[in-house]
Amino acid sequence: MPVSIKSSREIELMREAGRLLEITHKEMEKALRPGMSTWEINKIGEDVIRSFGCIPSFLNYNGYPASICVSVNDEVVHGIPSREHIVKEGDIVSLDAGLIYQGYHADAARSHIVGGTGSEEARKLIEVTRQSFFEGLKYAKAGNHLHEISAAIGAYAESFGYGVVRDLVGHGIGTHLHEDPQIPNYAQRRRGLRLAAGMTLAIEPMINAGTWKVCWLDDDWTVVTEDGSLSAHYENTVLITDGEPEILTLTGAGA
Repeated sequence: MPVSIKSSREIELMREAGRLLEITHKEMEKALRPGMSTWEINKIGEDVIRSFGCIPSFLNYNGYPASICVSVNDEVVHGIPSREHIVKEGDIVSLDAGLIYQGYHADAARSHIVGGTGSEEARKLIEVTRQSFFEGLKYAKAGNHLHEISAAIGAYAESFGYGVVRDLVGHGIGTHLHEDPQIPNYAQRRRGLRLAAGMTLAIEPMINAGTWKVCWLDDDWTVVTEDGSLSAHYENTVLITDGEPEILTLTGAGA
């Protein structure tokens, strides 16, 4: 399937979708506290999304049973919210959320430390994961090649001795949550497609404190680190332009 180039009208719709999703993430972050269940976090995110008249992208997507993926500590992605799973002070909680605004998706993920304090290991992992996104973003420009983004993300994270997840990748996004191209977070043999203005990409490093290897739990959704090490996730929906890339899900400072 060819990679779609968005029209100016489509870009405006995706820009608004991204703005609303950023607000959703900020509301979830403000509410996150020790003693709450991962289901409560999911409910807050879904309520905010629906308050905008939007639809949660993830709910019932290929059977996923919730609106927000809530992944804790060694859970890499796709953690299923539960009333029984209570988060504790110092836990890493990764929140992956998407919404549909007038037929167009936005997708973003953030990792937080519950209670705002945590181990030095957890803080550093989250910081490096976030920065690896921005290292890749430097290459998200028309005329560059897709896998320059991949190589930059991987090189940065691996320079800290971290494992870069290989079984899961970023993706194109638009009228579908997952579109071409796939976007690995580590160096590839080939350069990949040439980037063009109007492409929209969900770039999402998933970085482990230990090995890059992962496995799936029996629920067929939750991905965990094979060695039980901590994991972090950071994602934004990005527009390729003729100049600097535009982060559609990060319009303000400090996210």
